[in-house]
Amino acid sequence: MTGLFSFPNPVNEKAARIVAGLVLVTCIVALATAQYWLLAPLALGFLARVLTGPRLSPYGQLATKLIAPRLGEPHYVAGPPKRFAQAVGLALTSAGTVLVLLGLEGAAAAVLAAMIVATGLESLFAVCLGCKVFAGLMRLGLVPAEVCAECADFGARPAPSR
Repeated sequence: MTGLFSFPNPVNEKAARIVAGLVLVTCIVALATAQYWLLAPLALGFLARVLTGPRLSPYGQLATKLIAPRLGEPHYVAGPPKRFAQAVGLALTSAGTVLVLLGLEGAAAAVLAAMIVATGLESLFAVCLGCKVFAGLMRLGLVPAEVCAECADFGARPAPSR
């Protein structure tokens, strides 16, 4: 896809993991310093990535243009589960931003802790929780097979390579 409001398919998993690592560092800094307002720019970054992939996301641009190319050949994975994972990140960071605005900093800290777990798993171990939820929704028939033909072909998929 080449339009501004599109998401790449496939996605370079190396770039996705780098973005997750950048979000992880931001969440750790926000939680460690009680700078909960950082949830708002994180939410905007997730919004940019949901709507346009890496095109309008500073973290996405840094990952895809500067860092990932230096890590060797890309490792491609299906785009729709990654977009879903970005949408989950958007929902969490948006909720965290609202919690901060309501003065519920303890709850916002809990959101940051959840984000640290999710982005840590993705960036460090290539375990995408949003992608796992997406796969479960497909198995339940809640996400139609045509959304991700590669994802829907459960039996033909080779074992993941890391």
